[in-house]
Formats: sequence, structure tokens, C-alpha cells
Amino acid sequence: MTYGPSHAPALADATKVKQMRDYSQVGVNLFWQRQMIFAAAICLSAFYYELWLAVSTLVLIAISETYDYILFLNITRWRGRSPRLAKMFMRRVYISTVLSAGTISYFALGIALQQGATTHFLPLFFLFTAALFASMNNHHVLPVLMLRLAIYGATFLFIPIWDIVRTGAKIESELWTQLFTVVFVLYFIIDCSRIFLKMYRTNMRQLEELKAEHEKTKIAFKAKTEFVSTISHELRTPMTSIKGSLDMACAGVLGEMTPQMEKVLKIAQRNSARLTSIINEILDLQKFEAGKISFEIEPLEVQTVIEDAIELNQSFASNLNVTLRYAKPSESAGIATDEKRLQQVMSNLLSNAAKFSPAGSTVKVTSQVQDGMMRISVIDEGIGLAESEREKVFDEFSQIDSSDQRAVGGTGLGMNISKRIIEALGGQIDYFKNEGAGTTFYIDLPLNDGKGSELAQEIAVREIVSGKSALDEASDQGRITAKSAA
Repeated sequence: MTYGPSHAPALADATKVKQMRDYSQVGVNLFWQRQMIFAAAICLSAFYYELWLAVSTLVLIAISETYDYILFLNITRWRGRSPRLAKMFMRRVYISTVLSAGTISYFALGIALQQGATTHFLPLFFLFTAALFASMNNHHVLPVLMLRLAIYGATFLFIPIWDIVRTGAKIESELWTQLFTVVFVLYFIIDCSRIFLKMYRTNMRQLEELKAEHEKTKIAFKAKTEFVSTISHELRTPMTSIKGSLDMACAGVLGEMTPQMEKVLKIAQRNSARLTSIINEILDLQKFEAGKISFEIEPLEVQTVIEDAIELNQSFASNLNVTLRYAKPSESAGIATDEKRLQQVMSNLLSNAAKFSPAGSTVKVTSQVQDGMMRISVIDEGIGLAESEREKVFDEFSQIDSSDQRAVGGTGLGMNISKRIIEALGGQIDYFKNEGAGTTFYIDLPLNDGKGSELAQEIAVREIVSGKSALDEASDQGRITAKSAA
């Protein structure tokens, strides 16, 4: 059936539905607590007063609580759309309120009549606790709360008034004191109800505001992600062409250059390489956040991976007058991981170590089996990072020195991307300050002893079943909206 503007199905009021659900959920949650209170009250009644009162109250409680429990479960499971069902449930809530409040009032009144003209501590205290319990837990639906308190209040007032009428007590009698005390207690209960109702409505309003802001944030985040991704892709194509042309020119393919031309083109070549690296990092970040990163897990020899990483980054380090050296262990070991992604992480660690090391220093790389994992360490001789800066080191768009005058450039994305990669591969990346100069960054990865193969299989299965990359699942908890670059 097609609905026109005037034929669209009406929906129940969302606010009233939520209030009814909150009321019902509290009723379900406090079910056993109520039963314990009722059991204690019935035992006292059976022992100190009439057995018939205890038995009749027990029957009424069984009927009332069974009705309440079934009703509350139905409301909590209700989808909250039909206004007809909303009205029906509301009527049943009123019936439930009359049953439960009437049962408690019947019990208190029965004890009071058995006691005769006295202070009635037990029945009045029981009524007081029931009214306070309602103020604290039944404030979600105001008409229901008012109905319940009206029943309790009428019973509250009837007990002392009946004593005064029955005995003809004068104003000097303590029975009048009991009446005045009851009036004070009723005022206290009403005030408590008002406070809890105000708190609940304030929380509801704040929750709605948070939901609205959350939706706006999601829309803005999606728009930002799509914008950055589009711009990055649009920049990558011309930058690749520019870089290729500059590389050809600097290599002399396009003809001989004057020293001045060569100097200018070398600067342009370095900057184009830097821009290409920045674009690639931003695109990687977008892939992480979209869950589109894929892995090719394969068995690798650690020594070969490290030697290749040093060879790839040696030229960059040499330009900074820094030496990269691998302290090769006597025994080789294997890991199961993605070589391309691991080389990306190693390049980030080695280039950072070289950039933050003084000229003439050495960056040392080690590998060793530790606690069932392969640990690869990159040890520099720089000023050393404080361990209190850990969150800032691995945050997005963050650098320890983010000022305009910092000695080294970069987007601040490298360490964040590296952390995401290593954690998705079942490992860990972290650092500690050396006892002397410098910092040690280390990577722990699973050994290729069966666990690595299991990891590869698990990643493949999760991607096939969920359609979502393992990296996305591994970093769901750590995902936050990207901060603006400093």
C-alpha cells in the first residue's frame, strides 16, 4: 500500500514511549528486591498480627506482581510504534498501579485496624517506604506517580484521622501529633518526587541533545572523510606525474642541466617526494577509518625484512649524516605478517630515528625472541622521548614539537598509522626512554610457529564473513575523529 501525505501511518509519541519503557525496565530490574520486602512484611504480619491478613495480602501480591511482570516485559519488548498499543499499555499501567498500590495500602490499613488507636509505627513506616520507593523509581511517568502517591497519601491520612474520629481525641492528644507528622512526611515525599522527576527529565533532555550532536558529528565526520579522500586522490595523480618528470630531469634523461637548474630541480624533487608521502599517509588513514585496509599474510624471515628496510632508508639517513646499523643475531627467526605493511612501519621508525638523531650518530636495529614474540627494536641517540608523551606520540596529526620552527617536518600521522597496522597484525608497538641518550621504539610480532598462520587465517575469515577488514575490528576501540592538524 502507498501512503500519501494524509495517509501516512501515525506513530506513537517517542518521548512517552521512552518514559513508559524506562518505567517498565525499572519495574523488571527491581522485581526481586520488591519480593524480599513483601516477604519480610508478610512474615511480620503472620507472626505478630492476624494470619488471615498475611494470607490475603500474599494472594493480592502474587496477582499484582505477576500482572506487573508480564506487562513490564511486554512493554520493554515492544517496538514503540503503534499509538493504539501505546494507549492500551498505558491503561494497563494504570491498572497495575492501582493493584500494587492498593495491595500495599490494604496491608498497612489491615495492620492499623488490628493495632487500634496507637502510634501505628509499622503500617505508617511501611507506607512511607513504599511512597519513597515510588518517588525514587516510578517518576518516569508523572500521571502514574501521582496516582500511586494519591493512594498511599489517602491511606496515610486515613489511619490517624480514623483514630481521632473513633476515639474523639482532643487536640492535646498524641493522636493529633501523629496526624501532623503524617502531613509533614507527605510533604517530604512529594518534594522528593519533584526532585527525582526533575532529574529524570533533565537527563532525558541532555540525552536527546547528545544524540542530536552525535548525529551531526557523524554527518560532519563522513563529509570530512569523503572530502579528504577525494582531495587526496585528486592530488595524487598530478603529483605522481610531477614527481616522475622531476626524477627524469634530475637523472639527466631530459638533457644536460646547468648547476643552478640542477639545484632548483633537486629542491623540487625533494618537496614532491615529501608531498607524495603526505598524500599517501592521508589516504592510508582514510582506508583505516573506512575499514578498507587489506593484508597479505605470509611467512617472512626477520633478518631479511630488517636488512631490506635499512637499505631502503640508508640514503635518507646518510643525507642527515646518520648511520643505520643492524646488530644481526646469530640465529634467524620467522614471522607471519604482511611484508609491505611491515616495511611501511619500519621506514617510519627508521626515518623518525634518523631525523631526531644528531649528525654523526648511529641508529641501531636489533631483533630477538622475547616472551614468545619477535621483538624488533630501533634505538636512536637523540634527546629521548618522555614516556609521559606516549599518547601524543601515537595520536593522529600530532608531533612532540608542533611549532612552526620545529626541526623536522611531517603530518604526525606516521606513528598513528604504524600503531594501527601492528595492532591489526596481532602485535604491539611502543617505546621507552633509554638510560643514556635516545629512545628505543620496539615492535612485537607473532612468531611463525603456527600462531602466525592462525592469525593469517583468522584475518582472512573475518574479512570474508563480515565484509570488514581485521584492522578495522582491531582498532574500533581506538577510533576517534581526526583532530585538526597543528
